[in-house]
Order: sequence, then structure tokens, then C-alpha cells
Amino acid sequence: MKVEGKHYRSIWLAADGWAAEIIDQTRLPHEFVIERLETLEDAARAIETMQVRGAPLIGATAAYGLCLALRTDASDDALEAADARLRRTRPTAVNLMWALDEMLGVIRNIPRADRVAAAYRRAGEICDEDVETCRAIGQNGLSLIEEVAANKPGKTVNILTHCNAGWIATVDWGTALAPIYMAHDKGIAVHVWADETRPRNQGAALTAWELNSHGVPHAIIADNAGGHLMQHGKVDLVITGTDRTAANGDVCNKIGTYLKALAARDNNVPFYVALPHTTIDWSIMDGVRDIPIEERDAREVTHMRGRTASGAMETIEISSPGSGAANPAFDVTPARLVSGLITERGVCAASHEGLLGLYPERRDDES
Repeated sequence: MKVEGKHYRSIWLAADGWAAEIIDQTRLPHEFVIERLETLEDAARAIETMQVRGAPLIGATAAYGLCLALRTDASDDALEAADARLRRTRPTAVNLMWALDEMLGVIRNIPRADRVAAAYRRAGEICDEDVETCRAIGQNGLSLIEEVAANKPGKTVNILTHCNAGWIATVDWGTALAPIYMAHDKGIAVHVWADETRPRNQGAALTAWELNSHGVPHAIIADNAGGHLMQHGKVDLVITGTDRTAANGDVCNKIGTYLKALAARDNNVPFYVALPHTTIDWSIMDGVRDIPIEERDAREVTHMRGRTASGAMETIEISSPGSGAANPAFDVTPARLVSGLITERGVCAASHEGLLGLYPERRDDES
């Protein structure tokens, strides 16, 4: 995707060929800042502090984090320690574990002298594969938008999304937003309702920034406005992303997604979830019970960062002083509330059989 006419991925190798560079998402939308990652700790901190976020991008960043660690020490002990450090950064997004498993599969059983080159090669492949996967997700989701557009000729297709599942959450293109970009580029009249997504406001800060940069008509709405809009026929479909999808079709996404799914079901609004295969956790058959939910710092709820009238970036307290706050970062939407899963291989029912229909090789693994 492009920022002020220049193409960017969300992570890439610096000109020196070994450091990784990222767009610092904590500075968006008011400041566009590129950060350089030179060490394992730089990569781990970027994930933990959400300079990078979004399941596919977390995985890609962890892959480069392992590369950076190996540059310092390519021994078995150092490799295991680096892997453990990165796995601790975010517990919910399964792409993190997938990417590290991919890296270890390439590195573990080769000579130390070959490990750095092999690691960088696989990390680059993970990034390139994610771009193509997201492009395919966009194409498969586009058909759903085209179907809605065909049923209301000459009118705008209104799509609601929650959190950010655009190119800044992946390496490029995005998941939930990829079909929207493709529909817009194809000339279909689309309009996006972007939930603000408290407490970190990824919808207001990141989704809106992306859509604005690409010229897609949109409006930021309070998180609790979605049900009202659906009641009044102002939402044609909902598309969200997911950080982990259980093998039974349950989807874990940013806190508040479950409420949107309930409102969508009550108002007969299709609710789709877009995801790459790397986000499917085939080891979990009950997402509500078994997906670990990250509990983040209470300050994310009690404080808010923004730009003042003077242009300064400041953090302010918005809650009653002395009050505690709970901050579960994700919730799980049961498969029964999901109209379909949009993957790089097509659209399927949110069920074990639906997923196996697109990924039949997993059926052999289960037998």
C-alpha cells in the first residue's frame, strides 16, 4: 500500500541488509515514524509495546527478531533463549508461535555457520508469503462485496469493521480491509464504518489512517454505535480480522468483536472474518474455553494519548483517580455467529468441516 504516494510494507530490511525497519504504529496517525530494529530486545519490545501489532505482522517481526539474535550468538543455547523471549511477548496471536516454529524448523539442524543466512532467507519468505496470502484473501472477499453491490445497484455498500486488520496489521494488503481496498479500486462504491476500538483506538488511529491514505470513504464511530446502525439498515455486512481461529471456527479478535457479532445476528447482517491459514490453531477445538486472552496494562483503559490543540502529543488520565480497571485485550466470537471465514483458499463455513474443506491436508494429520 502507499503512504503519500510511496509504497511501503509494514516491515522490511534496512539498506544495510541486516537490521529490520518498521512503521511505529504507536505514533500513528499524527506522526509517521520509521524505527530501526537492531537486536532481539528491539524486536521483542516492538511487539510488546505494540509498535507492531496485528497477528501476521507480529509473526514477521518475531522472525526477524530471531535473525537479529543469531547475528550475536548462533549457538543452540542462544537460539532457545531467543525463541523463549519472543514467545513471551504476546500470548494470544497464534501467528507468533507459527512463525517461530517455521524459523526453528529451518535453523535447528544446520551448522552454526549457516544459521544466520538461513534465518534471514526464511524470514524474507514469511513476509513475501504473507503478502500473497493477503492478496488472495482480498480477492476472495471481494466477491462477497460484489454480491452485495449487485443486489443494491447504484447504491453504496456499507461495511463495518472492528479494530485494524489492514495492511499495517500484516506485511501488506491486510485481511479484513483487503477486500475493501480491492472493491474501491475496482470502482465499487463502498463506505466503511470504523469502530474507534477502545482502549487503544486502533480503528480511529490506524484503520481510519489507512482508509484516508487510500481514499476510501469512511467514518469513525464509537464502539457502541454499531448495533444502532445495523438496526437502521446502515450496515450491509461486517468484516473483521482475527488473531487466532480455533479448529471449530470460533474466532478470537480485539475486545468488542463478540458484541458486534451479536448485533449482526439480531439484525440479519452477515458477519465475516478474514484470516490467513497461519492464524488457524488446529490444536484448539473450543475457542471460548481454550484460547488464552491477554490482559494488558490497566493504564490503556484509564489513560489516553492524543494530539493537543498546540500540536503536542500528550497522555492524559480520563478515569476517576484511584479507580482500578480491567483490560482483556481480546474476546472470542463463537462460530455459530460467524457467517463465513474468508481465507486465501476461499470462503468457508465457520466450522471444523468448513475449514477442513479448504485445508484437507489437516484431515490427514488428524487421522
